[in-house]
Amino acid sequence: MRYEDKLGRKRSYFRTSAFFDLSHVFSDKKNATHTIKIVGLEKGGKRSERFVSEKLMNDKNLKNWKVFVPEANGSGAIGEVMSTPLTGEPLTGCTESFIQIGSFQNLKEAENCMKYIKTKFARVMLGTLKVTQHNPKSTWKNVPLQDFTKKSDIDWSKSIADIDNQLYKKYKLDKKEIGFIESHVKAMK
Repeated sequence: MRYEDKLGRKRSYFRTSAFFDLSHVFSDKKNATHTIKIVGLEKGGKRSERFVSEKLMNDKNLKNWKVFVPEANGSGAIGEVMSTPLTGEPLTGCTESFIQIGSFQNLKEAENCMKYIKTKFARVMLGTLKVTQHNPKSTWKNVPLQDFTKKSDIDWSKSIADIDNQLYKKYKLDKKEIGFIESHVKAMK
């Protein structure tokens, strides 16, 4: 049975409840038909993965690396620690329980993006629009895009704390702004 929207189009994602509402389109294990891993939530909110046929998917980034962050996280407090983001390998998608960040050519670029998401700087910028537990794409509007390749002006090989210092310098934050971030935002590993 196919999973398509009301107009018969393939989907680039599945709704949050898909693992239990549409269990007939998923397999618990990868097999010849179910080759695409989908990250989502079980009933009760436990992270899980299932496999689905590529024929059901219409995701232009499916064959690239990406990062998944929970669509709901925390309370909306500025700079709050984010529930564990995930690196998505090629041929991995997600339900609406997560949002996908980026489309990268290799694992290193996805890991660099993951480091950026964990910086105090990025989380403070996210907090300027994220005022509830919900974390839709629109709340990321004030988080500046970065180059995660070797050509970047940020040295992504450094620690998250060092990357924060590079970002403070890049965006010309003054001592008061840096002091606020450093005193109000917990570090992430």
